[in-house]
Amino acid sequence: QVQLVESGGRLVQPGGSLTLSCAASDSSFGTLNMSWYRQAPGHQREWIGTTTTTGAYTNYADSVKGRFTISRDNAKNIAYLQMSSLKSEDTAVYYCRQRSSWGRGTQVTVSS
Repeated sequence: QVQLVESGGRLVQPGGSLTLSCAASDSSFGTLNMSWYRQAPGHQREWIGTTTTTGAYTNYADSVKGRFTISRDNAKNIAYLQMSSLKSEDTAVYYCRQRSSWGRGTQVTVSS
């Protein structure tokens, strides 16, 4: 089972941008769809988006569409979540997932 590790979370001002990374432990990464989720305090985990094995197709939740972009580099076993026009309501712990494998998450805080 692939191991996933997220990184890149930090404090960012409203309207700012941030890119998160999700590093996978082995090359099976390239054979699976990749999804991002987030969970804000007191809320259920929310699906953000999913990209296919090659990154050719990606779907997004309405709440992030047009602001977030998911990409992947299968040669490096890494996926990315590019976030822009960040809002306070984007504050959450962000997770990546492949099948039943989840990372431990990385905290993103949007605040002035």
